[in-house]
Amino acid sequence: METVKELTNGIFNEFINEGLVLIDFSADWCMPCLMMAPVLEELAEKLKGKLKIGKIDVGENKDIAQKFGVSSIPNFILFRNGKVIEQFVGSMPAEELEKKIKEHL
Repeated sequence: METVKELTNGIFNEFINEGLVLIDFSADWCMPCLMMAPVLEELAEKLKGKLKIGKIDVGENKDIAQKFGVSSIPNFILFRNGKVIEQFVGSMPAEELEKKIKEHL
C-alpha cells in the first residue's frame, strides 16, 4: 500500500490545505531522495491520522518547486492548513526527521 501520495499540480493545493502535511520535493535521479523514500513510507505509516505525506517530482512540477524556493533536493516542507511552518533540506536519519515533525504535532 502506498502511503506517500504522488502529487501533481492539479491536486497539490487541495492536499496541503488541511491538517499537518509533509511534502517531499525530490526526483528519480537523486540518490539521497531515493534513500529517503523508505523513511517517508515508514513515517507515513507510523504517524497515520496525524500527518499526511506527499511527494512532488521537481522535474515534472517545476512551478510548484519554484513557488517554494526549492533549489536543492531532497527538500521537505511542513505545512499546517496550507501554510509553510518549517522547511529542511537534505537526507537525514529517520529519527531526526521524525523529531522535527513531532515538534509540530
